[in-house]
Amino acid sequence: MKSWSLGRVMGVEIYVVRSAIPGSLILWVIFAGLGLWLLPLTPAAVLAGSLVAVFLHWFSEVWHQLGHALAARQVGYPMVNVRLHWLLGVSIYPENEGDLPADIHLFRALGGPIASLLLSLIGVLLTFFLRPFGIFFVYLAIFFAAENFFVFCIGALIPLGFNDGSTILYWWRRRDQ
Repeated sequence: MKSWSLGRVMGVEIYVVRSAIPGSLILWVIFAGLGLWLLPLTPAAVLAGSLVAVFLHWFSEVWHQLGHALAARQVGYPMVNVRLHWLLGVSIYPENEGDLPADIHLFRALGGPIASLLLSLIGVLLTFFLRPFGIFFVYLAIFFAAENFFVFCIGALIPLGFNDGSTILYWWRRRDQ
């Protein structure tokens, strides 16, 4: 699978997988469609804002993954890289990590949603600070706050079989084993 490195942040290599390109285009179309339908902005402003929203989405995803990385580093079992696929990212840990206690898996899994909660609070503050610059920027800040809260914080905690919520549920049941 073809991927490109975006660089290293906090000791974690960030990769973009080819599927993130069509995923980003799909997001742009969805965001633009919703913006044209819901927002009282010109089509040009909606298209530009939708493109910015796609970049904010990926920034938020990387931030979420770095929350996992920070938690992993704190427990002494660091993450090695992040792969950005279609619409979301995947945390990659060393293959030779061995068996770890459930509490370590739980702590690492909670790092992303906690980081996203912090970013959503920053987004809420931005809605107030950006008001003097116009409604365009306020809408972007609202999107930023809402996506971080509902997708990367709360949404990540709902067990869907592939996300943080599933990891938490799996290891929560094995805490005393």
